[in-house]
Amino acid sequence: MMKRIINTALAILLATIVFAQEKPVKIVFDVTSSNTKVHESTIRHVKAMSSAYPDSKFEVVMYSGAMDMVLKDKSVVAEDLEALAKKDNIDFVICQGTMKRHSVDASQLISGVRSVPDGILEIIEKQKDGWGYIKESQ
Repeated sequence: MMKRIINTALAILLATIVFAQEKPVKIVFDVTSSNTKVHESTIRHVKAMSSAYPDSKFEVVMYSGAMDMVLKDKSVVAEDLEALAKKDNIDFVICQGTMKRHSVDASQLISGVRSVPDGILEIIEKQKDGWGYIKESQ
């Protein structure tokens, strides 16, 4: 009888552990604001979520007014962004159209930031592939 109780307790414990583990997610963050508070909160969100869900994937797509967020000489989040960009499960991308409008070339970008042809299309493609969407704003 005692063996049955122990086995049942172990089975319940194992099931609890298995079901308590979070399923990996994929989230795309949309950043268009020039507001540095939005840049800081985006980095905070990505840092916290990537730490809490290390098997999940995150991509921050920046365009329009968010250009300064990825510039070496203007970003208020450069150090954290560069460190996060080194992780395999986090990508930071900037729209090439935005770069062109701001006369920015790749050498001005923080290390680890890559460009995509169109920021909006990047987000749409991620959503088509089942990624969740978060609009970062103040």
